[in-house]
Amino acid sequence: MNVKTINSLSTSSNHKNYYQEGELNTANSLKQKLVDKLRSHLHTNSPSIQAVATRLSLEVERVCSKSNRIQTSGDIESWQISLGSHRLNKCLAYYELGSQQGRVELHSNLSVMIYRHIAPAQKQLGFSARYNLIEDFLQEFYTESLRAFRRENEVAEDYQPRTKLELAEYMAFTEQYAKRRINLPNGYNQQLIVLRAQSFARRQPKETAVDIEQAVEYSKGEEAQARRYTAAMHQIREEMVAETPDPWESVSRDRVIKALFQYLESQGHSDCANYLALKLQDLSATEIDEILGLTPRERDYLQQRFKYHVEKFARTSHWQLVHQWLGADLDQKLGLKTQQWEAFMAQLSGQQQQLLELKQRKQSDKEIAKVLGCTPKKVQKQWTKLLELAAKARNK
Repeated sequence: MNVKTINSLSTSSNHKNYYQEGELNTANSLKQKLVDKLRSHLHTNSPSIQAVATRLSLEVERVCSKSNRIQTSGDIESWQISLGSHRLNKCLAYYELGSQQGRVELHSNLSVMIYRHIAPAQKQLGFSARYNLIEDFLQEFYTESLRAFRRENEVAEDYQPRTKLELAEYMAFTEQYAKRRINLPNGYNQQLIVLRAQSFARRQPKETAVDIEQAVEYSKGEEAQARRYTAAMHQIREEMVAETPDPWESVSRDRVIKALFQYLESQGHSDCANYLALKLQDLSATEIDEILGLTPRERDYLQQRFKYHVEKFARTSHWQLVHQWLGADLDQKLGLKTQQWEAFMAQLSGQQQQLLELKQRKQSDKEIAKVLGCTPKKVQKQWTKLLELAAKARNK
């Protein structure tokens, strides 16, 4: 799936509503209704019609069976008809566009959804750089959506859409797949393709020796094309799309984020939790202000409180979880290199060294308090101070 250019990043397309909900014949099964409408519109009895109608009906039934709202509505059949009509209209809209224009339309719609998320916020990329990243990302996403299509519709592992109708079905599925809402902590959700784009952006190298705009520039002419594909530039492009994230890193990060949400909520700081949810979606300060109804001054104050509570979270109740994620646990010398660790230990008092040794033995704060002759609360304060010292040593 590829298109050579995105002339216009249009935000929507006007799809003709081929069938109204009431037009479907409720006397037949959902599959038969879809078959009848496809035959009526396409004026053919192609074998693809039966296969597409079967897959659409099974998808609709699956969605309805998993929706509590639909199951408790008392009118499941009406929901199936409505949803089936919607899926059918989307498929026929792509069918009417044809294979080439349908690809352009899908590519344009998906590009709009991810344009702002395709690169890290700190990288000031122009249109040409983002365009090439979008191309790379969407090729991955089309492959992912085809795998999802095969899996969810139980077709052969090597299934490929062959007919015009099958291609329209796949493009409609891809658009719907991209728009699926994925639940996030704290009750927020995000579209699947946006989450994929944000993950793609995080995989890009933080630093590159060659200017990124030059590396992705799409210049014309044989000499320019040869220059574009020099070894260094090609390597950058490969790293952008081929670097594989560590699964453990992803799991650890998710655990920390979930624990942080729970901590903020349990401490009565739901406003900080809301701010975190929006920051995880890579929204700008202006967008966050608008969603939360904040003035710039109120947002600055919220940011300060958020930073305070995050630091408290990382150095008190959940220090071990955070340090495991950072690769800075006690059995890893708190993330310090050997020389740094020796310098760090040299600056600690005798009591601090004893505290560190007891922590390494996995003693509880109560047990440590008895040994040191103080209260558990004082142990926590001393440990927080020790972690702060270690953080400063790491950051030198």
